[in-house]
Amino acid sequence: MAQGIKNRGGFLEGEIMKVRFAVAMAATLFAGALTMAADGSWTGWISDSQCGVKGANDKAGECTTKCVKEHGAKYVFVNDADKKIYVVDAQDKVAAHAGHHVTVKGTVDGETLKLTSIDMAAAATK
Repeated sequence: MAQGIKNRGGFLEGEIMKVRFAVAMAATLFAGALTMAADGSWTGWISDSQCGVKGANDKAGECTTKCVKEHGAKYVFVNDADKKIYVVDAQDKVAAHAGHHVTVKGTVDGETLKLTSIDMAAAATK
């Protein structure tokens, strides 16, 4: 009889561990979601959705504008750090910065940058 109680206690301990693990995983995923939606500041280039990273340079301004106006492309932000491309939600705010190296502030939601501000990036010092 004592052995039956011991097994049952072991069963309960196993269930408790499963619950603890599930709670820990949920907390980790929730914290990750909060981090992704957090306000941030990034430096990179304003390009277009057709050229992407290839258009992330100071010589691409005219081409970027042409692709957006004539070919239906969207303005995108190419992050310097990881070369990830984000579609900018406020297309009108970035139009004047086509081909510019900029610092943007806002939030990232999936593949979209929800822009709150855009400024020319500080010139790199050598």
